[in-house]
Amino acid sequence: MDKFGIGQPVRRKEDVRLLTGRGTYTDDIDKPGQAHAAILRSPHAHARIVSIDTADALAAPGVLAVLTGADADADGIGLLPVHIDVPGKDKPLFCPPRRILQTDRVRFVGDPVALVVAETREQAMDACELIAIDYDILPSVTDTAKALDPDAPVIWEEQGSNLCVHWDSGRGEMADAAFAAAHRVVSVDLVQNRLVGNPMEPRVAIGEWDGERWTLTSPTQGVIKVRESLAKFAFKVPLDRIRVISPDVGGGFGLRGKLFPETAMVLWAAKRLGRPVKWRAGRTETFLSDPHGRDHVTHAEMAFDANAKMTGVRIRTTAAMGAYLLDFGPRIPTLAGGRINGTVYDIQALNVQVRCVFTNTVSTDAYRGAGRPETAYVLERLLDQGAAAFGIGRDEIRRRNYVRPDQIPYANAAGNVIDSGRFEETQQMALDLADWAGFEARRADAARRGKKRGIGLGYFIEASGGQPFEWARVALTPEGRAKLTVGTFSHGQGHETAYAQVLSEKLGIPFDAIDLIQGDTEVVQKGAGTGGSRSSQMGGVAISRTAALVLEKAKRIAAHLLEAGVADVEFADGRFRVAGTDLAVDWPAVVAAAHDPARLPAGEAPGLDENLTYTRDTECNFPNGCHVAEVEVDTETGEVALVNYAAVDDVGVVINPMLVHGQCHGGIMSGIGQAMLEHARYDDESGQFLTATFQDYCMPRAGDAPSFRLGLNVVPNPSNDLGVKGAGEGGACGAPPAIVSAVCDALGVAHLDMPVTPEAVWRALGR
Repeated sequence: MDKFGIGQPVRRKEDVRLLTGRGTYTDDIDKPGQAHAAILRSPHAHARIVSIDTADALAAPGVLAVLTGADADADGIGLLPVHIDVPGKDKPLFCPPRRILQTDRVRFVGDPVALVVAETREQAMDACELIAIDYDILPSVTDTAKALDPDAPVIWEEQGSNLCVHWDSGRGEMADAAFAAAHRVVSVDLVQNRLVGNPMEPRVAIGEWDGERWTLTSPTQGVIKVRESLAKFAFKVPLDRIRVISPDVGGGFGLRGKLFPETAMVLWAAKRLGRPVKWRAGRTETFLSDPHGRDHVTHAEMAFDANAKMTGVRIRTTAAMGAYLLDFGPRIPTLAGGRINGTVYDIQALNVQVRCVFTNTVSTDAYRGAGRPETAYVLERLLDQGAAAFGIGRDEIRRRNYVRPDQIPYANAAGNVIDSGRFEETQQMALDLADWAGFEARRADAARRGKKRGIGLGYFIEASGGQPFEWARVALTPEGRAKLTVGTFSHGQGHETAYAQVLSEKLGIPFDAIDLIQGDTEVVQKGAGTGGSRSSQMGGVAISRTAALVLEKAKRIAAHLLEAGVADVEFADGRFRVAGTDLAVDWPAVVAAAHDPARLPAGEAPGLDENLTYTRDTECNFPNGCHVAEVEVDTETGEVALVNYAAVDDVGVVINPMLVHGQCHGGIMSGIGQAMLEHARYDDESGQFLTATFQDYCMPRAGDAPSFRLGLNVVPNPSNDLGVKGAGEGGACGAPPAIVSAVCDALGVAHLDMPVTPEAVWRALGR
């Protein structure tokens, strides 16, 4: 059991199934009698729909139905939901209506206009081309920085401008006073480049109707929320009228946990046709219609005293929402990123104001880190400017500003209490791992070879945890297996392994005898899915506490079998023993008795089957880390090579270091993509999407990174039973500021916006 308990580097048990082709993804599934759907999307960024003629498409071979927004309205299909409210500084959040198919106006390239269902996918796609739509093309705005210009086209005329909400974090007067008394002030203007999540598995949905209820099969990050949104908003029916199933899922990154128009479409079409309907996005369709991430334009400034201790921060950001609000969209750059205002630094006089704006683009929403990478990036870039202004090291200016261990618990500028962390210590561990002290020798060697070399660091803190509740069920079967059902959802994180380690540790049950059940509302009673690095701390604690309930009952049964008092029964190494004696029974004996009513204590129900909803009593917890990047720049071409990368993360108690390092690798690669390669771009004049294929949108590959040197600074989290913190998103927070810092150091410039492509660097070199 020790080999498979908490803290052990156990190989992922799910990998054998997935790597040998025995995984089951939604597109692997074909239902009897299944039809196929394709969606006609707007070719224009902004246009009025004058007319739609579907006659030729309806007459095309194999076509079963052509449905428009008018049909959806006639059938009472509801609007897509927005699940949050963001308080406005001057007036409330404006939330425009969003149909599953547009009827009067389209507002971005890719906006759904019609649904075609045919016998084959190819027939449906061909028929889409036969739909005749008369568009009256309107001016568009896709540049976030220009969305509030007086002459910008207004996307929602009833709002009067493209402002969705103006959010203010508060403490404005405190920040202004700090600047008024400052010894020195630095500033930076920066862009958070728009990103496409691009999970390996595109979005797929299969809708079924059996005459009584719908069944949706689709990749998600949690089935409960999707069912609730479908029932409450799209179809306005009781929850038991909809079942949602998610089989294996090929990546999520925050994009999966939402109600999409296509999800409602396949269920609606399935009921109308009386047969299953399947839709799968092509890769270009994924680029066009999946929610994007980031896309901010920011001016920020930081005030210091004479000792380079920051005294005030003011941040002004314009954040693109896209043409419509999706799910949690406006929360990401405001309340979500705002939870870590100040990050790991001792600063209270901090004011952030964010103007969320509409643009003629696809909606933005949560993408790996969801607001926290953006918050960390701004402060890290400001600190680099401060170090230059004071003529001190970038490592030193951070040392002077970290929250010290003796200040913890520390209420940050958002009022959230950081309950653990040793930030200066973590930084020093990262610097040692990166050989920061030996860098100048490597810089000199690069110069002899005609290269420019730079090093940079970035510190981040996460606010992980997501929704504050989670559900788990543990049932021991007569065959001696443990059935573990959870409300979280694994889409690459390794839950089958990590959760089995937690349960094996708590109950002493063999690791290989534990089966994870997830992703089906028929068996998952409740749960908030996986997102916000929440699964180990929420799902793990729910499992641990449910296991304790199973163990309590098992002790009562063991005491009955051993004719002893329950208080005298001890449990260790999978055996129940009467203290001070050699009288003992093992799990097989207890499980057998649990399923035999004749052998149970009076009043005990048969079985060992418990479930529990765990609710945490803190807002979130705070994984953190320091990342160090080292780059080499080719002065002739501007090409940047990432030659060294070191990171030390504090994720609390580590359930499985192998899984944690894997999550770190994935997060860092996401951060490398943002910092060096990825940029989703629209044409400023036409609003056309310019980066809708992998020829135009550059994703990071293995060759874009060196071998990572990773360390862990284990600072247990005092606010949950397992001492764990989130681990999935830190790399996406730490890599961008570290890499940009390194490139600026190599070039000797104050700032360079992401992505630091060869062209951008070449221009910065004055070529």
